Amino acid sequence: MWASPGLLIWGILWVMIWKGHVSPAFVEGQEEVLESLTVSSRVHSRICEHHGFRKARPHTVSILEFGAVGDGITINTHAFENAIFYLRSFADKGGAQLYVPPGHWLTGSFSLTSHLTLFIDQGAVILGTQDITKWPIIDSLPSYGRGRELPGDRHTALIYGENLTDVVITGENGTVDGQGSVWWDLHRNGSLDYTRPHLVEFINSNSILFSNVTFQNSPFWTLHPVYCSNVIFQDLTILAPHNSPNTDGIDPDSCTDVCITNSYIDVGDDAISIKSGWDEYGISYGKPSANILIRNIHAVTPTSAGVAIGSEMSGGVQNVTVENMVIKNARRGFRIKTAVGRGGYIRNVYLNHIVMQNVSTAIAFTGAYGEHPDDKYDPDAYPVVDNIVIKNVVGDLIQEAGTLFGISGAPFRNICLSQITLDVCGPFKWNCTDVEGVYSDVFPEPCPQFLNDSRQVDIVCSSEHIRHGEPDSTRSAEYDAMEKRIKLDAKATFGGSKAALWCQG
Repeated sequence: MWASPGLLIWGILWVMIWKGHVSPAFVEGQEEVLESLTVSSRVHSRICEHHGFRKARPHTVSILEFGAVGDGITINTHAFENAIFYLRSFADKGGAQLYVPPGHWLTGSFSLTSHLTLFIDQGAVILGTQDITKWPIIDSLPSYGRGRELPGDRHTALIYGENLTDVVITGENGTVDGQGSVWWDLHRNGSLDYTRPHLVEFINSNSILFSNVTFQNSPFWTLHPVYCSNVIFQDLTILAPHNSPNTDGIDPDSCTDVCITNSYIDVGDDAISIKSGWDEYGISYGKPSANILIRNIHAVTPTSAGVAIGSEMSGGVQNVTVENMVIKNARRGFRIKTAVGRGGYIRNVYLNHIVMQNVSTAIAFTGAYGEHPDDKYDPDAYPVVDNIVIKNVVGDLIQEAGTLFGISGAPFRNICLSQITLDVCGPFKWNCTDVEGVYSDVFPEPCPQFLNDSRQVDIVCSSEHIRHGEPDSTRSAEYDAMEKRIKLDAKATFGGSKAALWCQG
């Protein structure tokens, strides 16, 4: 329900002008920040372009040619392995395409090769077997030091690739289905010996394209590129039941130049979660996630966040842009998760034109997400959270505007809130500790740790230099509809009790 009499006060506050004074801590270093962002914008304005990919392959084979049977019963792991082994011979000839026709193609884990297109046709479903012995054990990631869930190694993804270049997974909206329920039950029962597998994972690879495919029912995180560069996700549907544990949608992990666009994500954990290693292992490995553009995404996640950064961020996260995103029926809209012992940094993050509806907490930062891989982490490794810009956010049916909890002795700094209008239905508006920043045109009015200084907001929040990628020329229809509603409601007359009743209903 988009209509809200309670939005009257939104329109009123949008035309208010607040004046305040900026803290020395905020001013310090802003010239260096803006210089860094200017360079980032120039270098990474084209990360959504398909450079480095071969769309047309000179040679195509069908999985049928290797004895596969699409009855949903026959196991086809060897057919996939043999087909890909054969197609390796075309790597220096422009690559090749493996065609998966309509049918239900049951398989265990298999690995791709470079210069390959995996084409999943309409009506084709690649099914992950529920026999967990068909998902082999592989080494843990060096930036994690162990499996994410359990000490030791981990199960390999259903579709896997390592040290690859120029790989495309596409189709006519075919499906990759991990049939993850057996994994979810084993996880809940504590019956697993190794960390659950991802649906798709690429390691140390570059020029990877996902497009026009539905990915669903992953055993664990769905799409997990790690130590990769030039990765594009576009026109995807990612699905998992809301009660499925840890079924994140897309998790770029220590990756650079990542584009996530024009996709629908409805899962049981964070829709998008940006990571870069865990505590001392992530610090030692030292590979950040950087230059990430998220645009035109519709996210649904009743248990978690539309976009999260962390909690595994010890290698650093920087230069992240989120634009034109719709987040509905979520526990949190945008979330930063970190802790003492993580080290690393989260900086230069820009959110613009975000719509939220039926979200428990619109903006949530925590410096106490203290799960550690072991007891060897450095208790003096304080993460740095700096230069977070959130502007042009509208939301209704919001229970809480924000919980912004930094770290004592290492506050989250240079947070800029601008043109944020949230119809908050719950009794709590904002709750903040150990954060510093400025705001302008924010309703409800944020915590006293934020200074109302329109001059500094103009410099940081409104600067074109802050954007990490060319600005999108369009905004989501949902944003335009809600913004129009704000202006219409500003002309209406109503009582506070009526607004409260609407929020409850």
